[in-house]
Amino acid sequence: MLSEILLDKLAQRAKRFAELTDLLGDPAVLSDGRRASALQRERGVLERAAQLHQSWMALEDAKRGAEELLGDGDREMAELAREELRATEAQLEELATRIQNELVRDPDLERRKVIVEVRAGTGGDEATLFAADLYRMYERFAQTRGWRLELLEASASEVGGFKEIVFALEGDDAWNLMRFESGGHRVQRVPATESKGRIHTSAATVAVLPEAEDAELELADGDLRIDTMRAGGPGGQSVNTTSSAVRITHLPTGIAVHCQDEKSQLKNKQKAMRILRSRLLEAEQARLDAERAKERREQVGSGNRNDRIRTYNWPQNRVSDDRLDVNYNLEQVVAGRIAPLLESLAQRDRELRLARL
Repeated sequence: MLSEILLDKLAQRAKRFAELTDLLGDPAVLSDGRRASALQRERGVLERAAQLHQSWMALEDAKRGAEELLGDGDREMAELAREELRATEAQLEELATRIQNELVRDPDLERRKVIVEVRAGTGGDEATLFAADLYRMYERFAQTRGWRLELLEASASEVGGFKEIVFALEGDDAWNLMRFESGGHRVQRVPATESKGRIHTSAATVAVLPEAEDAELELADGDLRIDTMRAGGPGGQSVNTTSSAVRITHLPTGIAVHCQDEKSQLKNKQKAMRILRSRLLEAEQARLDAERAKERREQVGSGNRNDRIRTYNWPQNRVSDDRLDVNYNLEQVVAGRIAPLLESLAQRDRELRLARL
């Protein structure tokens, strides 16, 4: 059955839901679009908890009523009360599980928009080719989920790979699943340029950031420095003749974003702002949550071979995730069929959260 501590946590969320409902009925609050949007989002996150609390309290009342009937001396009524009590207790048990799941649910997991940054690490040209393989893997996975993918920025290598590629994903469960991809990814295979057939080890890093909504982060114009320049490239016709590339620097933190893929300066500025907002949101959340900051540093790391969460072994057709005791078929994984792997990580995360309640 549900402990008093968990029931109290549920009651607190239900109380906050009621407070938000009252606030959103205030014309003064509704006139402030940014604040109203933030409050509506918070209320939406708490709605299930409020409903569960209401259901729990109703079942508790029904249980007390059945217990009172057991002692009124009427044999027939007592039998009906026992049946009612058994049914109510079964419902409470089922509801307790649903409440536990709700209490371990992180509101951030409801996010539908993320920004993914893939960067080549140790391994030279082969690392850039691996970064391209990872991008194609996520592209195919997004297609299987019905997610929208938007390329934001890419820096190609001379061999057809990516030194860095940044893209946005939007769809149900995008953050809940993709957050587990943050970290170092290692590949073991024979590069196309290897004449003696020797296996090489290369690496890439993946950072997955929740995309910030306008209501979550206010940026003062004075905190931003916006520089424009001609886009760089391999040369010739690939180099713009107009200053369409944009670099935006957030002066208080020093975080800078450069975008040049679009021919339009305005479009490059819009993309750069989206990436900057997400990086600033991640930095702010890390500052507020020291434990999460520690986890992210361990995950993303520096891109060295040993700083990894997963290994892709081509000769053995195997993918090994350091957080799970299961190996996965490499062909299926690189083809984008990574749902079983990510869902196993999500279940593991849920079990860890439950253990901490």
